[in-house]
This record gives sequence, C-alpha cells and structure tokens, in this order.
Amino acid sequence: MTEQDVLVTRKTKVVYRDGDRLVKLFNEGYPKSDILNEALNQARVEETDLKVPAILEVTKIDGKWAIISEFIEGKTLAKIMEENPDKEDELLEQFVDLQCKVHSQKAPLLNKLKDKMDRKINQADLDAIARYDLHTRLSSMPKHTKVCHGDFNPSNIIVKDDGTMYIIDWSHVTQGNAAADVARTFLLFNLEGKENLSKKYMEMYSQKTGTEISYIQKWIPIVAASQLVKGKEEEKEFLTRWASVVDYE
Repeated sequence: MTEQDVLVTRKTKVVYRDGDRLVKLFNEGYPKSDILNEALNQARVEETDLKVPAILEVTKIDGKWAIISEFIEGKTLAKIMEENPDKEDELLEQFVDLQCKVHSQKAPLLNKLKDKMDRKINQADLDAIARYDLHTRLSSMPKHTKVCHGDFNPSNIIVKDDGTMYIIDWSHVTQGNAAADVARTFLLFNLEGKENLSKKYMEMYSQKTGTEISYIQKWIPIVAASQLVKGKEEEKEFLTRWASVVDYE
C-alpha cells in the first residue's frame, strides 16, 4: 500500500485501492463481530437488484482484519454535484430516485432498524425522560421491511463513466421504515451545512413517494439520538437539539 493508493483514512480504518480491489483495513482491536457483520450485510444486499460492489473476501493483513471488495472506477455523486452546481436539481433527482430503488428492495435476513434504534437510544447521551420519550415514539412508528442504507448520501454513490451508479458503504444497512432512512439523509445534509439542499431533498422525496413531510419529521429526533452515539463532539449540540421530541409535536 502506497500513499497514492489510500482513498480514506478514519480513526478505526484505512481504505485503499489494490488494483481492481478495494481493501478496507481495520485497526487492531476493532470488534471482529462488527467486521463480519458488515461483510455479511453487504453480501445480503448483493442479492437484491441494486448495483453493489461484490465482497471478494474477508481476511487478515499484517494481523489486522480486512474486507476486500470490487473496486468501482468512477466519481462520487458528491464530487459531480460539487463540479456541476448548475445541475443540482437534476442530480438530486437521480439521487432520490436511487434511494427510492433501495427502499423498493427486500432482504429479509438483515437486522431490523427498530431494534438498532432502540439500542442506540439506550446508549445516547440524553436524560432518562428524553430517552423514554424517544423509545415511546419509536414503538408507535409503523413496522416496515424495506432495505434502509443507513448512511445514504452522495459521497456513498460511485458514478461510472457510462452513468451507472453503484452504492457503497453498507455497514449501517437494516430493514425497516424508509422514512427513518430519509430522516438520516436529511440530517447528514444539515451536518454538512447544506440546509437548502436538505429541504429541497425532503420535498422532492415527499413528492415522488407521496410521503408526508410531517411523517418523515417524526423520525428525525429518533435518528438524531442514534447519531449521537458516534460521539462526535462537533455534532453533539446540533444533534441534541434535533433529538428533542417536542420539536414536531
């Protein structure tokens, strides 16, 4: 691995290219169960109609666990949107259409979104009353079994030269209510300071699917609480505010 090969460096992993393969190399001590679960989740999504890089192997490199998958040549949709601000609406529509396609899929063996959210609320840095209110809200939400990416944003979409779009980073995928997935994308845009884009995105999703915006908004406090668990200090104030259950009463 050379410096030129490295694509992403995070606290817990480094992602690099090795010819026609993509290597996600985890730090020592990273939970093996999480690594195996991520690979299994992506393999399950491979069995849907979505364009997803194929998992090639799970192995160890220099004593560290690694997930090796196909390398997809292309640009991220985020980069294309950045380079073509005049085409924002057109590109955003492609983004929403692709997310709708994700939500149209079924993968019955994936973990359930509601179970994951329940665990995250328990771990969130919120007082007991706030956590109770969020658990109550979550339990009242309709149960669905749609594939939910869990981190659907333009930087996780690779566009090949022929326009084919591949979706990457399936470590947070679950099956559940699509509105929760939309609420997370809305929050991700806001965390990047793209408030206007987040509003335009939610309105477009609502129009295309007939989903009431108020229904998606009910998920925002739940999703914000789950995002708090990541412990990013720069996000804490913003997410704690959004996690307030009374916002949309």
